[in-house]
Amino acid sequence: MRDLTNAPDKEVAAERARVATKGAGARLLALQAPDGRWGGAAWNHGWDSTMHALLLLREMGLDPESSEARRAVGLVRDRVTWQGCGPQEADDNPFFVGEVEPCINGQVAASGAYFGQDVQGIIDQLLSEQLTDGGWNCEAPNGSMRSSFNTTICVLEALLEYERAGGGSPKLSAAHLQGQEYLLERRLFHRRSTGEVIERDRKSDAIWTRFAFPTWWHYDVLRGLEYLRSADVTPDKRVAEAIDLVVSKRGSDGRWPLDTLYPGKMPVETDEGEGQPSRWNTLRALRVLDWYSARD
Repeated sequence: MRDLTNAPDKEVAAERARVATKGAGARLLALQAPDGRWGGAAWNHGWDSTMHALLLLREMGLDPESSEARRAVGLVRDRVTWQGCGPQEADDNPFFVGEVEPCINGQVAASGAYFGQDVQGIIDQLLSEQLTDGGWNCEAPNGSMRSSFNTTICVLEALLEYERAGGGSPKLSAAHLQGQEYLLERRLFHRRSTGEVIERDRKSDAIWTRFAFPTWWHYDVLRGLEYLRSADVTPDKRVAEAIDLVVSKRGSDGRWPLDTLYPGKMPVETDEGEGQPSRWNTLRALRVLDWYSARD
């Protein structure tokens, strides 16, 4: 409503309030255990863990100021640790302190900042881990000097959310500008060195031109464009090919399909299934096209 129809703030707020009490949002909130966790874990390969539930609630637009959000996030803050969910040295860390991998910490910080939690420690850590090419990579501790699209998009979304929450600084702004340029220099899905299209992710074999929702830790072209739109980046010719790809995927009914659904246990269903028209991909694609059409 806000992004596509410019509905009045009062109408947007009323619709947003329904996330906590109706449909998938209410069902997801109801799955939280008394110990604050979803899926019995801070994180898992699921996608039904605490981290994934908070990411999905953020995507759904749950009002951070609602009583339902404050209660759920308060339980996570006060009761959930990383025990058994990451490196042993992070076992006793409270959830919003994070663990060690920037791809995971980026996702934790994005939801934490959105829901008004103190994620300054994670942000400082992420800023210290930026590579010289402008991005981030979970494999950097193992010697990788090149950034990963997957890790970079997770971190960029966290930096943007943190900045929106009032945590901006010159250092943070410089970092996310460099990260944005990492995506733009590669036209969102090309190798900088050769210019060839990156068809598949080397780590997961995911196809970046197939649009998923939820995306979780995976990068794809629509997610990259959505980030640039959210960050108010002025689109230029470097995104034109990616925009053409989005346009080409529109169905005869005006909607976009759910190209892929990553294997794993979904806590709640968000669409009708792989290959079917997707309300979420349609929303995201329309927002991106509106952003691009307003460039002049």
